[in-house]
Amino acid sequence: MSQKTVLTGITTTGTPHIGNYLGAIKPAIEASRNPAFKSYFFLADFHALIKCHEPDRVAASTREIAATWLAMGLDPEQAVFYRQTDIPEITELTWILTCLTSKGLMNRAHAYKASVDQNREAGKEDLDDGVLMGLFNYPILMAADILMFNADIIPVGKDQIQHIEMARDIAGRFNYQYEPLFTLPEAQVDEETKLIPGLDGRKMSKSYNNTIPLFADRDTLRSLIFQIRTDLRQPGEPKDPDDSTLFQLYRCFANEQETAAMRQRFLEGIAWGDAKQELFEFLDARLTEPRTRYNELMNDLGHVETVLKSGAEKARAYASPLLEKARIAVGIRPLTYIATAPVEEQKKKEKSAEELERIEQGRLRAVMIQIQPLLDQVKQASDPAVEARQVLADKQAEVDGAKKKARDKLQNELDLLQQSLQAYL
Repeated sequence: MSQKTVLTGITTTGTPHIGNYLGAIKPAIEASRNPAFKSYFFLADFHALIKCHEPDRVAASTREIAATWLAMGLDPEQAVFYRQTDIPEITELTWILTCLTSKGLMNRAHAYKASVDQNREAGKEDLDDGVLMGLFNYPILMAADILMFNADIIPVGKDQIQHIEMARDIAGRFNYQYEPLFTLPEAQVDEETKLIPGLDGRKMSKSYNNTIPLFADRDTLRSLIFQIRTDLRQPGEPKDPDDSTLFQLYRCFANEQETAAMRQRFLEGIAWGDAKQELFEFLDARLTEPRTRYNELMNDLGHVETVLKSGAEKARAYASPLLEKARIAVGIRPLTYIATAPVEEQKKKEKSAEELERIEQGRLRAVMIQIQPLLDQVKQASDPAVEARQVLADKQAEVDGAKKKARDKLQNELDLLQQSLQAYL
């Protein structure tokens, strides 16, 4: 059984905190040790520029995040760990994909729509006020990140599922328009991901200013833990562990036996001050070793740079040949290039049934994107049956009047239109 490729991007705009570690870093590193997967991890520093225009912050975050993942156990020999900006093939592929991607698809991106909605609510005449092209085109860069390595699985939060769907749409359109080079990725959402509470009980997030830095020194860690909100129940009064931020944080780092013992102490009425002190000592004991390693790495950034450069070499060993194929597919070729159709035909014959099915799904998806406006037109018509017949007649006329290469594509659209509009005929 061949390895599946798993790709994870890490935006470089902040200092890693305990919530980042428990929600993303820990499960990703554990998954990277599974030999069934080929894992790619990259520092998404180009993505950071979309919302952060503070150069020092981006640079500092890149250093901190790289050191954090290595300190927490990511093995660069088992996984490919690289910086996005060290892979020029990604930006070139982004432009190629941009030339295939409709504005209508980008108009539907959640982040862009949210900005438009905010301008509308604010009564602004220009609904695009403040919208930068980096934000608008963000899903295309993300698609290039994914397709550049033909990733099969993309671990994401629910808010990112749409971007994976867009990457599938873009890959399908390229495969249909030019050559089936790209895998259609699948989003992997962990439905059981625990909500990691912050100092105020809400989800730990930089936007709430309630985080606990992963590698805070002992004094800072203790100070932050003693700021965690508790209720007014006195020592000796039973306390609900499932409603306590202290217990939830403890449980995230503890094993079953340790969790059960602490739960019992809550039910028996542990004092809040004692609970905070125990949480501090418990977390400090588990973070001391990685904190030491992190500080060593931050004092030896030349080593971290070497690790990232080595990862970039591995990544480019895959990306460069694939980009060359994409360039040739779209027509960017040496003047002396001669197509090798027989070899390509043989490669197609050698594809597995699973690969062929995946390619066919991508082709159909791309065709569906092309005909969707016509399907919407029929659905919204006052007499859908009449409109359906007219749409099919118009498409048939296009097929009849097209040259051979264009005719094949238009015929595919006509075939799928006929299937999709069957209910109206």
